[in-house]
Amino acid sequence: MAGIRNLVIVLGDQLDRGLSALDDYDPARDVVWMAENQTEATHMWCHKQRLVLFFAAMRHHRDDLRARGFRVWYHALDVDGRCDSGVDFAAILTTAVRELGPKRLVMSECGDYRVQRVLADCAKHQDLPLQVRPDRHFYCGLDAFNDWADARGSLTLEYFYRWMRRTEYILMDGDQPEGGQWNFDKQNRRTFGRDGPGELPHVRGFRPDAITRAVIDMVAARFDDHPGHLKDFDLPVTHDEARTALRDFIDQRLALFGDYQDALWTDMPFAYHSRLSAALNLHLIDPRECVGAAVAAYESGKAPLNSVEGYIRQVLGWREFVRGIYWREMPAYASRNALRAELPVPRAYWDGDTNMACVADAMRNVVDNGYAHHIQRLMVLGLFALVAGVHPYRFHEWHMAMYLDAIDWVSLPNTLGMSQFGDGGLLGTKPYCASGNYINKMSNYCKHCRFDYKQASGDKACPITTLYWDFLDRNLEAFRDNRRMVFQVKNLEKKRADAGLMAAIRRRARTLRQQIEDGERI
Repeated sequence: MAGIRNLVIVLGDQLDRGLSALDDYDPARDVVWMAENQTEATHMWCHKQRLVLFFAAMRHHRDDLRARGFRVWYHALDVDGRCDSGVDFAAILTTAVRELGPKRLVMSECGDYRVQRVLADCAKHQDLPLQVRPDRHFYCGLDAFNDWADARGSLTLEYFYRWMRRTEYILMDGDQPEGGQWNFDKQNRRTFGRDGPGELPHVRGFRPDAITRAVIDMVAARFDDHPGHLKDFDLPVTHDEARTALRDFIDQRLALFGDYQDALWTDMPFAYHSRLSAALNLHLIDPRECVGAAVAAYESGKAPLNSVEGYIRQVLGWREFVRGIYWREMPAYASRNALRAELPVPRAYWDGDTNMACVADAMRNVVDNGYAHHIQRLMVLGLFALVAGVHPYRFHEWHMAMYLDAIDWVSLPNTLGMSQFGDGGLLGTKPYCASGNYINKMSNYCKHCRFDYKQASGDKACPITTLYWDFLDRNLEAFRDNRRMVFQVKNLEKKRADAGLMAAIRRRARTLRQQIEDGERI
């Protein structure tokens, strides 16, 4: 392979068959470079299934590339590390450059600012040009997003989403939205009622093949101290499996996805959600396929508009929006901490060991599946961390470690920004804070919990309820002039009128926050 023209870098979250880095690839003069490495698996403590997902998908993609005529220089991790060419991207890439002697490095836009800098620095150190091409996986290019953002005084998802709908002409009727309104969020907040969800549709899983089983064995041997377990790994790791998973969602769950997308229930890991975010974020499936299939389901009468629009808003709206925010605001965005929160991530967020029924159930899903749907993430785990005062970047690191679909570009804005309000309102105009009453309305958790969601003080008080009032109390000056926090501020002022009650809330909150600081069980 020596004396090649382009060494084409393909990262573990760039497994797109039509990746822009592969444009003009010449099998006689170019080589694809892919690398599993120790540092990317360990710089944040990483869920075992997340490691399996990445490495198994990469190895399958490697074989797919080779079958299509691409030459691939691949660095695989083995069980004991004896075959490692280095511990990180820079060391492994340097080995390949010395062996192959390329004239240029080529890649598509990265999903992680840190990794992009590592590769750029390595290219500079090797005195090689690095060409970075736009990532066509996304609807909205970064230049287009910046043009849109530059024309506005504030960045609001709703207006970006409408712009994207018009630009891509998706769910449009002439120049108006299909159905006469842009979103149907108010129709997408149903709960399961007293009887619960009943029998839910099965979510299609995939039996690990020989390649994936070899990765499972490697991860079990090499990363045994990492969180999670490997006994039920069944995620799609190929393009064909990802498409099968999409069809399963469209046929079995999309129709009721809209109604129940915010609903919570004990031992209900997936409900009507797609479970496609990991495949999307590794580029195993294109978002256009997902959106197109959802629109086709609406047009054929298989799924109602509120479900289809709700799903498309997540893929076409929110997913594209947070990527634009990430690359527009990095690297300074990562250090934002508007509320000066400093606590560590609660101990229960690693092992699920807590008396809080809502957190315990959500964490059971995270530990078992590396997954939780958006309400479990935002309004259970994110909510408790927010009102407790967890450091927003530490929360992001935890999210990156524990969720299979976490890539820096999507995790950081969602955690530091939307969930923890660390950016002070850039991404969302108000913090997503609530008392335990919200959990009670949306779930059955509170019926089986030792804590009382109605109580704000005392040993039986719901920690979320206690910390909600304390959160507002601690941060009142930051919220006083926020028009979307008027209702909460007024309610806090009523609470403050009862000096004895507020003092009891503050005492209980101090105890809870100290328990989190000390790593104690709550």
